[in-house]
Amino acid sequence: MSEKKVVLGVGAHPDDMEFGASGTIAKLVEEGWDAYYIIATDGSRGSKDPQMTHARLSGIRRDEQLAAAKVLGLKDVFFLGHTDTQLVADQALKEEIVRIIRKVRPSIVITMNPTFYYYAGEAYGFVNHTDHRNVGLATLDAVFPMSRDRLTFLDHEKEGLSPWRVEELWFVNFIEKQHVVDITSTWDKKVAALKVHKSQFGDFEKETKRFKMRAEEVGKEKGYQYAESFVKILMP
Repeated sequence: MSEKKVVLGVGAHPDDMEFGASGTIAKLVEEGWDAYYIIATDGSRGSKDPQMTHARLSGIRRDEQLAAAKVLGLKDVFFLGHTDTQLVADQALKEEIVRIIRKVRPSIVITMNPTFYYYAGEAYGFVNHTDHRNVGLATLDAVFPMSRDRLTFLDHEKEGLSPWRVEELWFVNFIEKQHVVDITSTWDKKVAALKVHKSQFGDFEKETKRFKMRAEEVGKEKGYQYAESFVKILMP
């Protein structure tokens, strides 16, 4: 490769990128890309344990995310530390994301789909987490136009950070299959990365069957054993 390629995953909580994009990110790492994560919240609300505290859970989930990053071969994880379930796509969050985009200079940014509010299927349904939607919206604006425009957050120049144009923005999408990536070769890494998020699984084997079925369903039309799906935007 003549120049290093960089992919940046932006999730709301520890484990978001593992569920939605870790097979793809592991594949890019194996192809020689540098990979980074931004995790916007502290993950301090996701526990049914009556003895758990916010502070303790936040520390546990940070450690789990770092362990998952090691499995996938990430270069670094940036923790923004916003309170779980209270994330807002405001100017402060957008500036934090822009600063990191300008620092690591990714060709591809992968994040959550800000337009996906809920799914009402015949067999099951769910509501997309408010933090997922807001981190997606903040990242969308950070990618375009904010990180590109020099006069947006001009103080970044004092930190040695210059404007940066992201080439592709990918939204994790569990329903629409506009862009499908074959992750058969990195399926084991995806499972291993998810497995370290022990605080989030009561029965990991049961959960494995669920996301395995999803990965098989996504890959079926393309003839892939396992796949992840996205909406991909080629940026101007």
